[in-house]
Amino acid sequence: MKTVNFPYIALALGLFLMMVVLKGSEVTSEGVTALPLLTLLIANECAFILTAIGAFIGIRQLKSINYKLTQNPLYTMTTILCILLTIQFTLLGINLWPM
Repeated sequence: MKTVNFPYIALALGLFLMMVVLKGSEVTSEGVTALPLLTLLIANECAFILTAIGAFIGIRQLKSINYKLTQNPLYTMTTILCILLTIQFTLLGINLWPM
């Protein structure tokens, strides 16, 4: 596999892990989350690292083609979504920590 394709994989796995963390962090009527806190934090951290690497590889690839947005708009959008997911996982991890 070429590393150029990694942002696509990072985006797909990041979205899946976002769904897992969001559904797992819902609090039941007893005040307990659906998944244990450590599991939520580990999944969140793995997703953060995965999307951060996807964003890094995407930015590096876009730099190598001089940011030609019209050349590959899907790749550009995937890189932007990886950046946004990285930010979201950072904020979600901060919100999960004091539980």
